[in-house]
Amino acid sequence: MYKINLLKIFLPILILVILVAPKAESKDECFEGFSRAMFKFNMALDDIVLEPIAKGYNKLPGPVKKGTSNFTSNIGTLLSIPNNIFQGNIKQLGHSVGSFAVNTTVGILGFLNPAEKIGLQPHKEDVGQTLATYGISSGCYFVLPVFGPTTVRDSIGLIADSFVDPFAHVTIRENELFGASGNSLDYLTIKGGTIVDFRADNDANFESLEKNSLDLYSSLKSIYLQDRENKINNSISKEQDEWGNLDN
Repeated sequence: MYKINLLKIFLPILILVILVAPKAESKDECFEGFSRAMFKFNMALDDIVLEPIAKGYNKLPGPVKKGTSNFTSNIGTLLSIPNNIFQGNIKQLGHSVGSFAVNTTVGILGFLNPAEKIGLQPHKEDVGQTLATYGISSGCYFVLPVFGPTTVRDSIGLIADSFVDPFAHVTIRENELFGASGNSLDYLTIKGGTIVDFRADNDANFESLEKNSLDLYSSLKSIYLQDRENKINNSISKEQDEWGNLDN
């Protein structure tokens, strides 16, 4: 009932982008007119739906909000495990596996975060980052409806994420893993919770950016590309630290 087919959503766009701009870099625009139109659509969607939900979320009791944030972040750690393997990053693999195991058990399904207290701090890794470590360039920048800013490489990575992410494996692909299974609605609920949590944490940042930016589209493009570069290099800039975890 709740099937998600990312290939049907992205493949036509990606084929067109790859054909039109095969040598483009992230700073280059694939179709700026299209991207700006999608940006306006996404901003309208934010104003009507996401911002009101985020403001309501911020009014929840602190422990409830923190527990929800911990839970969605813990689920997100699962995607890092196969990507750490692909990148050959054994140290971060240990952090990811250890953090998920500790938080899921001792941390009561991840609502608590005891792993952080014992020094386990996994970096969030996805297929887009993994492709970058293999030397694959970003390709040009564009904006998708709902999904927001991306590049050719990150769009391909987003599709691939649904194949390598253990959580996606047991939800949108409806396969059983270690006795656990779910459906696409479970996947959408968790991903939606992650987006709301990020939007709520950065409500003041968004308001400040909207108020002070001469070109909000360009400002958010710059923030997104810098964040992706920092993630690939496993570094945290002052700007990224202020915005928190900008997951794609």
